[in-house]
Amino acid sequence: MKIFKNKYFKIFVFLFIALNTIAFIHAYKFTHFAESNSQKTQSPEKLSSFEKAKTLLFGVNNPKPQNKKVPTQKYQTIKLKSNKEIECWLIKNEKSKGTIILFHGYGGEKSSMIDKSNEFLKLGFSTMLVDFMGSGNSEGNQTTIGFKEAEEVKTCFDYISSTGEKNIYLFGTSMGAVSIMKCINDNKINPKGIIIECPFGSMYQTVCARFKKMNAPSFPMAGILLFWGGVQNGFWGFSHNPSEYAKGINCPVLLLYGEKDKSVSRSEIDEIYKNLKGLKNLKVYKNTGHENYLLKNKIQWGLDVNSFIINLK
Repeated sequence: MKIFKNKYFKIFVFLFIALNTIAFIHAYKFTHFAESNSQKTQSPEKLSSFEKAKTLLFGVNNPKPQNKKVPTQKYQTIKLKSNKEIECWLIKNEKSKGTIILFHGYGGEKSSMIDKSNEFLKLGFSTMLVDFMGSGNSEGNQTTIGFKEAEEVKTCFDYISSTGEKNIYLFGTSMGAVSIMKCINDNKINPKGIIIECPFGSMYQTVCARFKKMNAPSFPMAGILLFWGGVQNGFWGFSHNPSEYAKGINCPVLLLYGEKDKSVSRSEIDEIYKNLKGLKNLKVYKNTGHENYLLKNKIQWGLDVNSFIINLK
């Protein structure tokens, strides 16, 4: 009987160590970008069964995102010192109605915001496009999926405020949206309004979604991964909950969502929307996933954004 117990105890210890080792590797690769010239892991639907198994064991490979183009308009490159040094592009509009600061999603960079910036410029606004830490020409290779990036949102807001600008709007997609929400909740900044696309409800839910897209069970690995990710990056991942941040947001909000999003569920969006305290509006785009909304909804997106801003005047 004692030998039997020892055998199963050893199996348990082996599995415990193996699961934690795999989760530790996953967490590091998820929050630290690789060299820019390395090959990026393809999306789950494009991977073979062997490649999926390899990815589940050793994690994804995410090269540091690089800016692929520059604005066609005249722009100024600005370096700001935040928790890391970050690089921004400022595009000034003559007779500007205000300034909109744009924040990209996970694995993105400020050049991915140029098309959105162009739409805001057409509406008469100046724009500032931001590379979060670890991306583009900003410092480091680390990302915290919106947790520490929230400080960079405040740095950008404070910079534009220091120029005398009164009409400041914040725009963010996915991780960028989460960073804005955390910043407002933590720092009580007061933008004229915010436009946020597909923010996740909690860090745990977004980690679970990644496992589901790989057709792998999320329990218990999602929780273990989140624990190690927090340890590696200096924060408690289970407390990173935009649905809770929403309760501290009183400024006007336009919340945008794609109904076929496999990374963020409709229930997460509904919870965030319910918790927002101020003037709010939710727009849902059909046949749209976790992607650039301008690809399938450019006209409607423009109408929704313009209507939101007009109503705030």
